[in-house]
Amino acid sequence: MRTNFDFAPLWRSTIGFDHLADLVDSTLRQTTEDHYPPYNIERSGEDHYRISLAVAGFGVNDITVTAEQNALTIEGQKPEVAAREYLYQGIAARPFRRVFNLADYVQVKQASFQDGLLIIDLVREVPEAMKPRRIQIASGASPASQIEQEQAA
Repeated sequence: MRTNFDFAPLWRSTIGFDHLADLVDSTLRQTTEDHYPPYNIERSGEDHYRISLAVAGFGVNDITVTAEQNALTIEGQKPEVAAREYLYQGIAARPFRRVFNLADYVQVKQASFQDGLLIIDLVREVPEAMKPRRIQIASGASPASQIEQEQAA
């Protein structure tokens, strides 16, 4: 199902969000057929997140986690082994690649492997310069007269 979004109201009142349309469009284009490996995304605090991937059959050395600007890529590849004769194969071990788009200032803190799950902890760390700050309002004299007084001193 393809849905077209009209971003015109967004463009009238925002600056610098043009990448949002590209993100929405690329997400809608991604195939929804591949659900392997299954995963959860949790919010464990106001700025803390956790991604858990069920990677049964994969070892630590079979998985690579790459953090780039605004993207987290997780790839799994099993090494070639001698052909086996399965009577039933219910544990998938096919190669996979999952890409998660990250918001600004979201960073990967750690990745761990336990009980067949790859667990990736993320945190949003907004720099001090980007945090809201209160602006002091001067009272009394106009700003122009204050500047003149400072120059005279």
